[in-house]
Amino acid sequence: MEMKDILVRPIVTEKSTTSLPDNTFAFEVGLKANKVQIKRAVERFYGVRVRTVRTLVVRGKVKRFGRRTAKRSNWKKAYVTLAEGQTINIYEA
Repeated sequence: MEMKDILVRPIVTEKSTTSLPDNTFAFEVGLKANKVQIKRAVERFYGVRVRTVRTLVVRGKVKRFGRRTAKRSNWKKAYVTLAEGQTINIYEA
């Protein structure tokens, strides 16, 4: 997999920036990406050392569009915790 298939985008929301512990960042990642691939991609792209990676699949909601109902796509989220002394400036990348 290429890096663009592994790291889709950082998740920059109020909840992800304030409620997560220090040195933990949230990313949207590819559905087929595993923890090892995510760790390598973050280390290579941002130039930091990653301590842990936690992943979860966010299930798509069923929404109504007029008379029809449709399901949004599932997507994967990763919480990446960096080693001590490491940091990422998400707003510049």
